[in-house]
Amino acid sequence: MIFNSIPFFVFIAIFLPFYFTMKGKARLLLCLIGSYIFYGWLDYRFCSLVAFSTLIDYYVGMKLENEDDQPKRKRLLLASMIVNLGFLGFFKYFNFFQESFVSMMNDFGMQAHPSTLQIFLPVGISFYTFQSMSYTIDVYWKKIKVERDFIRFATFISFFPQLVAGPIVRAKDFLPQFQNDREFSWDRLISGTGQMVWGFFKKVAVADSLAPFVDQCFQNPEGFSSIHLLIGIIFYSFQIYCDFSGYSDIAIGLARVLGFDFPDNFRTPYFSKNFSEFWQRWHISLSSWLKDYLYIPLGGSRGGSFGSVFFIILPLFLLSIFWAGSWQTALIYLSILLLVSLATAYWMRSSDANRVKGFTYMNNMVTMLLGGLWHGANWAFYFWGFLHGMYLIVQRFLGKPFGKLMTALRFPKMMQQGIDILIVYFFTCLAWVFFRAVEFDVASAYIQGIASFENFTFGSIVNKFWVLKGVLLIGMLLFVEITDFKFNYSKLIQTSPAFRIASFVILLWIIAFFGSFGANAFIYFQF
Repeated sequence: MIFNSIPFFVFIAIFLPFYFTMKGKARLLLCLIGSYIFYGWLDYRFCSLVAFSTLIDYYVGMKLENEDDQPKRKRLLLASMIVNLGFLGFFKYFNFFQESFVSMMNDFGMQAHPSTLQIFLPVGISFYTFQSMSYTIDVYWKKIKVERDFIRFATFISFFPQLVAGPIVRAKDFLPQFQNDREFSWDRLISGTGQMVWGFFKKVAVADSLAPFVDQCFQNPEGFSSIHLLIGIIFYSFQIYCDFSGYSDIAIGLARVLGFDFPDNFRTPYFSKNFSEFWQRWHISLSSWLKDYLYIPLGGSRGGSFGSVFFIILPLFLLSIFWAGSWQTALIYLSILLLVSLATAYWMRSSDANRVKGFTYMNNMVTMLLGGLWHGANWAFYFWGFLHGMYLIVQRFLGKPFGKLMTALRFPKMMQQGIDILIVYFFTCLAWVFFRAVEFDVASAYIQGIASFENFTFGSIVNKFWVLKGVLLIGMLLFVEITDFKFNYSKLIQTSPAFRIASFVILLWIIAFFGSFGANAFIYFQF
């Protein structure tokens, strides 16, 4: 079920009255049934995957609590991860690796043919898999107590506001909220509805209005001027931001209406002054998940970096060798080398802890590469992760010298911050080209089209109305986000009835006037 669709509004209109009149187990059971109806509306067959992951992790969690033998505990955790990652890998990456293997074999002159099996991706599998895994890992680490109530645990895994596209909510933050019935609250209804309306504005008015222009640019980048393509990638940066953060706002607002508190998933990411800050503001639930369950266990930022720099230079060298050949083959070699270097790093660390303590840069790179692959079964997403890994590495080298240069030039602090924001935004947009293009040939043509600076005039833009409409909507968005730092609109909505009514009316009017009501799916449904 899609938030911006008629079936959702019918569903929520039926669900809410029953929800607030029921208590205890009956309410939990209603949430569970409603969540499966919500998910099954898209494809009922995939409900079995959610149910199976729920059963496995509930069983493993119960076993972990009663097991003190560490080798057995490790085997239980491994079983859970094999099941969860096995499902994720099969449904999300089978077609991807099959095509890549065939391409690599053909590059070596060996004939290989793909099978006729085509696997369909269950919506939201990346989100609920990571949420379920975080519970099992936290129980294994003894950070949380096991949840004995199966209905409560199953509702935690499948809770419909954030089931399909997040945010990924941790068990330690969410499960305790199921302990008691959440009473109806006018304040929660008002603030939650307000955040939902803001999310619909982002999705229906901004993201879906920018989508036609962006699609046009990426379908045929050779056919448009440099300024047209430049506007296209700027529009895409706001399209994907408003599309995904819009979903998060609707999910968080809906959960608040139901009495639950979810953490923020976006905090004005395009105002970040460095890439570490960007990943603290963009898709926060995934960033923190990768940090806590991958980056820190790998070693985090502890220890030296010379060895990891060596392991980063080698993949870059290999990538340059294969630049003129197959991208798939080049990136397969890069993956293999990074995995080998990761194993080597662990071997060296275990054999000589004083000599190798962390391999910080490699940990950054591995985390971002896997974060890229999490987004989709395509080498372009992998390369997007690779770029962000390089951004974090270069930032560690040049961050302090660049700051000293700005200070030596006596730039005002506000100007320095503005320059930092523009630099981060520029390179973020460069990475977005690959993320959106999916195909490397398209991304290359797109970047070359912008870099050629041909017809860099307003007159060369096709569909000027789309551009003016997009600029107006982005301007509205930025105005609200910038002024929110000073006025704190969330607080004003709660304390000022006049401001609340005016805000709702204005947003609803903008949605009605500018919105696209074709029930367009959210971009992150494919991830």
